[in-house]
Amino acid sequence: MAACARLCGVGQSRRCRRRQRKNQRDPDTDPELDLDEEEERIVGTMQTEGSARCTADTDASSGPGKAAISIPGAATAAGSSVNGLGFEPPNTTKPTRNTLMDLPPEILVEIFSSLPGTALPNLALVCKKFRQILNTETVWRRRCMAEFGMCEDLRKMEVVGLSSKDLYVKRINPRVKSGRFMKLLPDYEHMDYRDVYTHLLHPNRHILGLWQPDIGPYGGLLNVVVDGFFIIGWMFLPPHDPRVDDVMRRRPLFRIHMWETSKATVECMYGHKGPHKGDIQIVKKDEFSTKCNQTDHHRMSGGRQEEFRTWLEEEWGRTLEDIFNEHMQELILMKFIYTSQYDNCLTYRRIYLPPYLPGDLLRPGLFKGTYGSHGLEIVMLSFHGRRAKGTKLTGDPNVPAGQLTLEIDLSRPIQLPEIEKQRSMEELSRLVLEVHEQVQRERNPAQSESTEPEPGVEGQEGGGREENQNGLGAAPATPTATEGAEASASPLPAPQPFVLPLGVMARNEVYPRTCKICFYGTGLIAGHGFTSPEQTPGIFILFDDNRFGFIWLELKSFSLYSRITDTLQYAEAPTLEAFEEMLKSMQSWTS
Repeated sequence: MAACARLCGVGQSRRCRRRQRKNQRDPDTDPELDLDEEEERIVGTMQTEGSARCTADTDASSGPGKAAISIPGAATAAGSSVNGLGFEPPNTTKPTRNTLMDLPPEILVEIFSSLPGTALPNLALVCKKFRQILNTETVWRRRCMAEFGMCEDLRKMEVVGLSSKDLYVKRINPRVKSGRFMKLLPDYEHMDYRDVYTHLLHPNRHILGLWQPDIGPYGGLLNVVVDGFFIIGWMFLPPHDPRVDDVMRRRPLFRIHMWETSKATVECMYGHKGPHKGDIQIVKKDEFSTKCNQTDHHRMSGGRQEEFRTWLEEEWGRTLEDIFNEHMQELILMKFIYTSQYDNCLTYRRIYLPPYLPGDLLRPGLFKGTYGSHGLEIVMLSFHGRRAKGTKLTGDPNVPAGQLTLEIDLSRPIQLPEIEKQRSMEELSRLVLEVHEQVQRERNPAQSESTEPEPGVEGQEGGGREENQNGLGAAPATPTATEGAEASASPLPAPQPFVLPLGVMARNEVYPRTCKICFYGTGLIAGHGFTSPEQTPGIFILFDDNRFGFIWLELKSFSLYSRITDTLQYAEAPTLEAFEEMLKSMQSWTS
């Protein structure tokens, strides 16, 4: 055969070369064809079948003594030689109808890859040709990437030299110590992208996104994402107090993945003994729960004392002996006891990131801020016309998660005095209280009918205000989104020096010394157990696009907030109305 090939001058055929490579392949490598070879095989088969079908149709239409016309150019040449007139004789054959089935397989692969994955099973019922094309990995790989952002190649995960241990360390716990891992890689030799889409991604699509766990007043932030061939629920934790500018910490709570069968497996990741059996249940729309079936994996050999020391080091980055404030020690111990009750079952409710509208003072989003002895907490900053709201995603026994911790009136800017006068708490209080008293008079016009209205402050608008639904002072009479954008779209003044007044407590001694603009606002304070909640006046200080602060006049305290820059997937609100409804629901969860 080799001699014949040399005489013909064409060399070995592609099939012969492939067979030769297969015989010479390393026995340790994966014998299965890669995606390109598989698609090439399907395309070649389709082309062979199409050529055979065309030949059969031509033979059937040609009778005795008739020549089959297969090449239009050849027919034209033959006609010219017969009649010698130089024109083509009339074509008496019937016109051919072009259908979807007549397209080349490689074109059909491109078309099918752009369709939703839920439509592909019905498409496979049309004919054998469609079914064969839909069995290619290319179609389902592209659907996994387009719909769920999956970008890992299942068949090349270990080819790149990434061991099972390294994969565990990379994806689950970057700080895991040696010996605390289990083999994660399933037997993906018998797995393909169609199984991953059908049994893992599509059935669990409803739990992807941003969630708030129901842990009493403490709340939390969970992001469920597709990570390789896993679905992982990451709990986001603030950095250790008071390092507000540090990056967020992550801890895996659960994961879903494909094992040796075509059924997805749920595992709990809580504790220090590795993954163990768990369960997930969809409670209702935008709400699901997780359950651990092996809570003994959460316990440590040293008992509750060892568990508390480990939790304290992870949560606060210190030991109990390092915390000299007795009140702070009580708060920490209380949080450990309370949250430990939720280590076997948790319920999550969906939340969205605030939408950004043109004209907003700054880009809304999530911020981590200092809250005295309670440590760092996560706050969602959103804009609503002429008002900005800060909603707690994590809370404390005084003001729980879900409550409105800050509300800023963007129509009432405050002009700071010179740098020397800023050091005086009396001067700052006078500026803020003047605005606060004006707001109170506008809220209760009957009480101020007999008194002369005092001159307004800079940027202050006239009456016609009414109390908003949260009781946080007076709001403009139902401003529209366009009005709010126009009110906050004016150019900001030049940065000015800023310094905290003497006597104001701050967890961060290092804070920005220049600010862009200040506004009047109110902050929510309450007693233990959210008793006697009260809105107190304060001043909102915008430092830059990623940091702002708030001075609580009554508490003589300063909170510094820094933007969370982590990428949170599947967290965008479908509509502005859906986000507003979510905010209302959050307050009802903890009220």
